[in-house]
Amino acid sequence: MPCSRPLRRAHALLGAPALLLLTLPGAWPAATGATATRLSELPAAWVDDGGQPFDLRTLEGHAVVLTMAYATCHRVCPMTLRRLQQVQSEYDRRGTRAEFVVIGYDPDNDDAAAWRQYRRSRHLTRSNWHFLIGAREAVEQTARRLGFEFWRYDQHVVHDSRVLYFDERGTLVATGETTELESTKR
Repeated sequence: MPCSRPLRRAHALLGAPALLLLTLPGAWPAATGATATRLSELPAAWVDDGGQPFDLRTLEGHAVVLTMAYATCHRVCPMTLRRLQQVQSEYDRRGTRAEFVVIGYDPDNDDAAAWRQYRRSRHLTRSNWHFLIGAREAVEQTARRLGFEFWRYDQHVVHDSRVLYFDERGTLVATGETTELESTKR
């Protein structure tokens, strides 16, 4: 199957894992909707699931696969995380490394303990996986800047599934997303 220019660029910069995700059903090979094109343009101050400060700028020098999720999501987030696990397996198979970042949509409910439990229950405990919590303003700004659509409706968080790829310089090189919006109950 011939590749579009963005797919060829993603493959050249990140290797087959980017191509694997971008060719899954529903994936789009462009950074549509994103206004930030570098990790350094995003809020830097986060807390990881260990309760420790985490600065996204520390990831420069590594390929980064980034998404947003929330711990009590029952449908969209598990599907997205399974995709990321497939990408991790492809990186492992090729002997390459990437950092996987999951930024929480819901800082009011997803604290460090909730993300630690989420990681343990889904066997996502490798050191290159980072589950981050931020202030509501940082979460909303990051979502807007990266083109993640979400909103609250009653006790629900409505959101899409989107995965972004940053190269070792922290530059956004590819985006995979599903166009179907899902609503999940708390």
